[in-house]
Amino acid sequence: MKVTVTANGSPVTADVADRMLLVHFLRDVAGLTAANVGCDTSSCGACTVLLDGKSVKSCTVLAAQADGCEVTTAEGLAGGQGEMHPVQRAFHAEHGLQCGFCTPGMVMAAVSLLAENPDPTEAEVRTALEGNLCRCTGYHNIVRAVLAAAGELQATAERRAS
Repeated sequence: MKVTVTANGSPVTADVADRMLLVHFLRDVAGLTAANVGCDTSSCGACTVLLDGKSVKSCTVLAAQADGCEVTTAEGLAGGQGEMHPVQRAFHAEHGLQCGFCTPGMVMAAVSLLAENPDPTEAEVRTALEGNLCRCTGYHNIVRAVLAAAGELQATAERRAS
């Protein structure tokens, strides 16, 4: 079947098998490899992307279900000059990554959380990230990174408002 997805602002159209998962469409068709295939069972969250602005595990969505939708991956967060998104900067500054395999999914889950709740508590961050597994960091620095990004995003919004 023919599927068209707007991936990080660019349309991608391809004839794909009706059972192709969105994560494989993104990686194999669109060439966007930040969404990682970790488990294919929705347990790890390494494949998390934004689908029409909402966080989804792309191993649980068929490419056909995303037809006509907007998908944002970690590659799509950077600004026009290659400037990192505030969440990406915070993960770097707060050492919220080690091997990096889970990082794109964690970042996308955090972006989704902060869009819905710009001032989360530590407990809310931990709850929001429950579906994303990290085998390296113990989550402390990841939570710190999300809270730091929330502060940066709020400060930016306040500067723009004044």
